[in-house]
Amino acid sequence: MTDGAVPAQGPVTRSSVLRVGAATVVSALCGYAVLYLAARDLEPAGFSVFAVFWGAFGLFAGAANGLLQESTREVRDAQRVETGHGPHTNPMRLAAGVAVVAALAIAGTSPLWAGHVFADLRLLSVALLSAGLAGFCLHATLLGVLAGVDRWTGYGTLIVGDAAMRVIVATATFMVGWGLGGYLWATVAGSFAWLALLLASAPTRAAARLLTPGTAATFLRGAGHSIAAAGASAVLIMGFPVLLKATSAELGATGGVVILAVTLTRAPLLVPLTAMQGNLIAHFVDAREHPGAGAKRLGGFIALRSLVGPTLLTVAFGGVAVLIAGLAGPWLLRTAFGPDYVAGGALLAWLTTAAIVIALLTLTGAATVAAAQQRAYAAGWIGATLASALLLLLPLDLETRTVVALTCGPLVGIVVHLTALSRVPPRITV
Repeated sequence: MTDGAVPAQGPVTRSSVLRVGAATVVSALCGYAVLYLAARDLEPAGFSVFAVFWGAFGLFAGAANGLLQESTREVRDAQRVETGHGPHTNPMRLAAGVAVVAALAIAGTSPLWAGHVFADLRLLSVALLSAGLAGFCLHATLLGVLAGVDRWTGYGTLIVGDAAMRVIVATATFMVGWGLGGYLWATVAGSFAWLALLLASAPTRAAARLLTPGTAATFLRGAGHSIAAAGASAVLIMGFPVLLKATSAELGATGGVVILAVTLTRAPLLVPLTAMQGNLIAHFVDAREHPGAGAKRLGGFIALRSLVGPTLLTVAFGGVAVLIAGLAGPWLLRTAFGPDYVAGGALLAWLTTAAIVIALLTLTGAATVAAAQQRAYAAGWIGATLASALLLLLPLDLETRTVVALTCGPLVGIVVHLTALSRVPPRITV
């Protein structure tokens, strides 16, 4: 049973993809702007300190994206299926509880790990990480609810608001010379953009009041699997600097260059895919519908077929990105960020190839969530992260083991996801 004031508008349309796509372009440009300002304002060693905090917040925020995935699927299904008069829950209220628990967990456990992760401004880093994560739990859940009911304009507005608030704080930091502390504030500045959208938009407030079928325990159980998987994915995507630091004796200037190169080469693919998780899950949920009782035998085929279009687009776009990174990447890096940031074309091309593999893992993961296979989703991402972490321990130079870990580790998760999808029955409609 859902709020009739916010009806689902049908299958994911090209216009909705374009709207969210435009928002992700703006978000990506804002992300590049923050990284550019930080890299220009801080020397490579200082940038590596900022990048670790950026990665730490990205790791926890990425885990919170499990709330986006679960709320999208729950709301999308609730809009399409008669749910009766059983127990119901409100995703936003549950997210508020998760936000409080997450913030307390970060602050309470910080004496055990903060000294190993944050080399400077430790107390400020922990405080901002706790508050930022709490805000992002509600941010991610609201994105999921909006995706579930096809409120793509609000979805895109929230994405842009988050990114714009970050770049505003980073620009102010650069202009007044605030230094490292200002860029830490910029990292979490967008975590409360959801509150501004709620205050400004009546349709968004209506969406936030939606109920989904089932108990709070049912929702949190599904969200728990999604959060575990999203957390593992965040280690490879946003939290990779933390993983790299944990498996390296010292990062130094070389580490700062490698982290920047990894971030820049994956952003063109992974920023849009991450921002469009709502579109992807809604698309895969819709694809599961197939008329006729005989469709049950085709469940795995239908689930895998829905991946073909997004996969071809990802590979095609990624191939172009590999060529650009290999041929023009070294010059672009030096020109944009200064002579201290030097990386070869081969390294940048391989890192872009690794980004394609992670992007494909993101696609198979979204399809697995849509098929309500949360355990397989979690197993795939956790397996990929563990494999990548083990590969980072190889006795190779920093650049080589980074490429090997980011290219080969995600293949483990892709295999797990595809195996689960091949066994999924469709939702039958008659």
